[in-house]
Amino acid sequence: MYKWTIVEESLQDNRLLNKLAITSMRISEDENPIDRWHIYTVLINHEDILELSKNIKTWRYMHFWLDRDIIAVFENKIFEFNYDDKDSWYDVLRYWSSIRIPESQLDFPID
Repeated sequence: MYKWTIVEESLQDNRLLNKLAITSMRISEDENPIDRWHIYTVLINHEDILELSKNIKTWRYMHFWLDRDIIAVFENKIFEFNYDDKDSWYDVLRYWSSIRIPESQLDFPID
């Protein structure tokens, strides 16, 4: 099973969270409630990742990991790479830059 970190505000329909095995949840500490993010970690299989990719908002992304393997999902685009092999990040970073997601959000944390 892959782990998944998702910001609820990245989803077109947050009801899909009801169908997932949530292992943890936290809310960002922004002072203004409208700026707060609801961040979930869930367990999910590879097949369901493809289904979830249809529910992401434009200009957002999700990432999933199994050991050191990562799947990054954008609207209409999926990348698979190895966390430790920074050369394998090339395509996803180039795409990230092309859709102008802020560099400050450029990370794929795994635990």
